[in-house]
Amino acid sequence: MEKDCSTLEDEFLQKISDAVSVKCPPSSPNLQMSTPRSIPLAMTNTHSFPSKEEFRASSAPLIPNPFPELCSPKHSPVLSGSLGSKSLTYVIRIFGDDKHSRSILVSSGVTAHVVCRMLAQSIHCMDEESWALIEHHSALGLDRCLEDHELVVQIQSSWPEDSDTKMIFRKNYAKYEFFKTPKSFFPEHMISDSAAVTKGTSPSELVQNLLKCGSCPEIQDFLYVREGGKKSWKKLYYVLRRSGLYFSIKGQSKEPRHLQFAGDLQDLDVFTVFNGRKLYGAPEPYVFCIKASKDRFRCQDLKLMSVDSEQRRTCWITAFRLFKHGKQLQCNYQLVQSRINIHNFQNSKFTDRESSMVAMDFSGKSGGRVIQNPHEAQNAVQEEGHVWRKRETLRHNLSTSGHTPVSLPEVNRVQPWFHGGLSRAEAEKLLEEQGQVDGMFLIRDSKLHMSCFVLSLCYKMKTKHYIIIPLEVEGGIFCTMDDGLTLFTDLLQLVEFHQINRGILPVCLKYPCTCIAL
Repeated sequence: MEKDCSTLEDEFLQKISDAVSVKCPPSSPNLQMSTPRSIPLAMTNTHSFPSKEEFRASSAPLIPNPFPELCSPKHSPVLSGSLGSKSLTYVIRIFGDDKHSRSILVSSGVTAHVVCRMLAQSIHCMDEESWALIEHHSALGLDRCLEDHELVVQIQSSWPEDSDTKMIFRKNYAKYEFFKTPKSFFPEHMISDSAAVTKGTSPSELVQNLLKCGSCPEIQDFLYVREGGKKSWKKLYYVLRRSGLYFSIKGQSKEPRHLQFAGDLQDLDVFTVFNGRKLYGAPEPYVFCIKASKDRFRCQDLKLMSVDSEQRRTCWITAFRLFKHGKQLQCNYQLVQSRINIHNFQNSKFTDRESSMVAMDFSGKSGGRVIQNPHEAQNAVQEEGHVWRKRETLRHNLSTSGHTPVSLPEVNRVQPWFHGGLSRAEAEKLLEEQGQVDGMFLIRDSKLHMSCFVLSLCYKMKTKHYIIIPLEVEGGIFCTMDDGLTLFTDLLQLVEFHQINRGILPVCLKYPCTCIAL
């Protein structure tokens, strides 16, 4: 009897093992690490599922599956091995500003913030809030900055297979700049208040409430609009609310009977359009568009909108982001800030902030006093600047004494903010791509004046250009932007000085415009 039971048990286990044992297919020989496009490529984790013949002797019996009920049934929507995020690996291709690319392995649940950190560490750069992944559609002229919480694999899986769409890794200083200077992103004439509980609130207070409390005022303005598939543009009055996007069929009237629903924010993605006039015949150079998230990337699926200034376009795009993602954007910003603060605390004992600094006079015997008069403070800053330049000039002369001085252009070409023979139009395009916030700058060679340089600076979402002239004074070569009134030994000293003092500039130099090489 015992022998019969043993025989029946062996037969039963053999049937179970035959029913549940599945041989994993071998990896395809055509699978390569570098893909021709930035489309995610699913890869089976062969390390987690080795073939049975590899580790089992020929004489060893098959080991049955003790939990057959946990196997995925046939035609189940859940793939075998897809319960864990590590079971599927994808190859994504990321491009840099220098047109070179890099392929990296990620899981299906990786976010844009994690990918940015991986790329920043791979090129030995600091983890900063301005790193961003840009969804770039070259044929349609569309750009969109991915939010930190968005899933990269999910975004790329929605792209057409035969398109030239790619993901670009670059700086975007406007990504969270509206948390710091909201007034420059939200003009008061574009903000209104329709809620009765907040009557009498100023537009600036509405902006603060929008960022702090999550309350959403209305964004309103006239827009030139082109529907998908049409070539004509119409000027309509649009209103953006938390409930969606609306346009008025009667002038600027916002009565419910005059407002037509244009789209739900949760189902829309907003893109910046470059070359809008050339590609779509836009009446104004500043174009953006909205597209349903589920629609394909075709011209007939785009709703194009054109405005007359970069500030208005930035306001609409920022409002779309805030109204759609809400407090998630603030959580993303706080997460990045916490990482940066921890890094700064570990590398420095204290951090000086411009808002906490005051002008002081140490010329007397009392040990120093705070200067209250703004004119006196300005004079003190100028005097300190002259002393600082003299000290730096003396240090430069001492460090180079006895050695052949390096020519001025060669010394400064290694700086990240120096862009060589960039043209005026190319400089403006590069600054626009990286956010065009106040204080963003680069230095380039002048195309009109031999041996001169040009400082391209962003201020109020416009680019200003200042010529830098090298002068020979007492046998030395100096740089100046004010006809010799202020002299600098090289471009590096000029940049360091204007990062602290405005001088003749409308704003201090804050954000260097750099190109990333992957």
